[in-house]
Amino acid sequence: MMEMQESPRTPVVMAQLSWFFGIATIVKLLLIPSYHSTDLEVHRHWLAITHSLPLSQWYTDETSEWTLDYPPFFAYLERFLSMFAHLIDPQIVHLHHGLNYKANSAIYFQRMSVIVSDLFLLYGVYRSTLALASLKRNLIWLLVIWSPGLLIVDHLHFQYNGFLFGWLLLSLSFLAQGRDVMGGFLFAVLLCFKHLFAVAAPVYFVYLLRHYCRGGLVRGFARLSVMGAIVVAVFVAAYGPFVYHGQIQEVIRRMFPFGRGLCHAYWAPNFWVFYIMLDKGIAFLLRKFGFNIPAPVASFTGGLVGDASPFAILPRVTPLTTFIMVLLALLPCLFRTWKDPRPRLIVRSVAYAYTCGFLFGWHVHEKASLHFSIPLAIVAVESLEDAKHYFLLSIVSCYSLFPLLYEAQEYPIKVLLLLLHTILMWFSFSAQYSGSLRGDKKGGEKQGFEVGWVTKSYLIGVVVVEIWGQFLHPYIFGDKLPFVPLMLISMYCAIGILYSWIWQLKSILISS
Repeated sequence: MMEMQESPRTPVVMAQLSWFFGIATIVKLLLIPSYHSTDLEVHRHWLAITHSLPLSQWYTDETSEWTLDYPPFFAYLERFLSMFAHLIDPQIVHLHHGLNYKANSAIYFQRMSVIVSDLFLLYGVYRSTLALASLKRNLIWLLVIWSPGLLIVDHLHFQYNGFLFGWLLLSLSFLAQGRDVMGGFLFAVLLCFKHLFAVAAPVYFVYLLRHYCRGGLVRGFARLSVMGAIVVAVFVAAYGPFVYHGQIQEVIRRMFPFGRGLCHAYWAPNFWVFYIMLDKGIAFLLRKFGFNIPAPVASFTGGLVGDASPFAILPRVTPLTTFIMVLLALLPCLFRTWKDPRPRLIVRSVAYAYTCGFLFGWHVHEKASLHFSIPLAIVAVESLEDAKHYFLLSIVSCYSLFPLLYEAQEYPIKVLLLLLHTILMWFSFSAQYSGSLRGDKKGGEKQGFEVGWVTKSYLIGVVVVEIWGQFLHPYIFGDKLPFVPLMLISMYCAIGILYSWIWQLKSILISS
């Protein structure tokens, strides 16, 4: 693929993109006073750790339960931000006096740091879409810059996902242009910011090995050495200081806390929801038939599955089991990438890898659905079928995040965000595919954007699940069975994401 060149229309494109980003920024500013999760205190404490302690103590400090557990580049980012936080309010970065500090200065500074860091997302989207036609480009901007999932997770709940996805989109944009070295370098940097993106590392490795390290044994080995040296240099820059201080074991232990259990929350919509519910169902039936089945140690209604086994009947799942399942799910994609390492398929393959990690991984966070829904926005403009798939997946992904915002005052916000997103997607896809032909021949019947009855029925089910959980269940049962609404959201969204996983695999295997 030819390298994309700066064109005379670049200033115009940037001006148009700035309009999208400006509207999103206004919404983010309006959301500053809204609910935030404990993640805001987590990141505030990380500011305090990196500002108050020497580097050798960053990953050993236990002043608070919110210990630093992201890779070193993110710790360096927190250290950089802490310099500005100290100028605004020194208590923000005080290791002891700053604990649970909730002054407006702390909240506004952290909220604004997320908004400013979204400039990386802006540039990532810009580079990913500059060569596209204006209608497709605007559609991707709408899906990514105005993503309701990112608004919920970053600007209500509180995290820095937009910043991280900027790095991912930049990496993918370089790979799509055939600039493999830069793409690999940026992905290595991303892994040193957040290691959970490593699920796509096998896809990157196979793709770069086959696409970049080709041209015979000598040339291939030379290129492999160059790429390896670049990746090693990135990891040395990130982890080298901690190796020097003898802290690398603590860093690894914090980054991979396998003792936390299989699931981050029982309602995270992945494969293990069905496994847990199957175990619960079998145990319930056996007790009805008189069998003495001890209750599992972990509390299902508490929402967390701790280190003790939560299973009464089925075998306990280990981290190794989930690793093997993710790898097995990835194998068809890896074989296809090995056989046909084309730049135009890399975004699909990476999104599929993150879907595999979400469905079968260990201690998966519900927010990780963004890892595949954001890259798939780039794919959604490639065909009518891609658009139909993304329409369903995007709604399911956003709806699965609803339990993150459990306070009543945020309910209208999350519903309005999803409704507006759905309406904008519908009209935008309709404009994009209004002239699509049904069939391969020129004489085919024209059709607009429409979804089948199965998709319509499933989306109606989303409305039914929400009405039950939000209105009917509290009216009928009161405070009893509080886990049922979350369980329904989890299982119902898991069905939609399982469908997406199968659809993505099929599209990769049959793509021409």
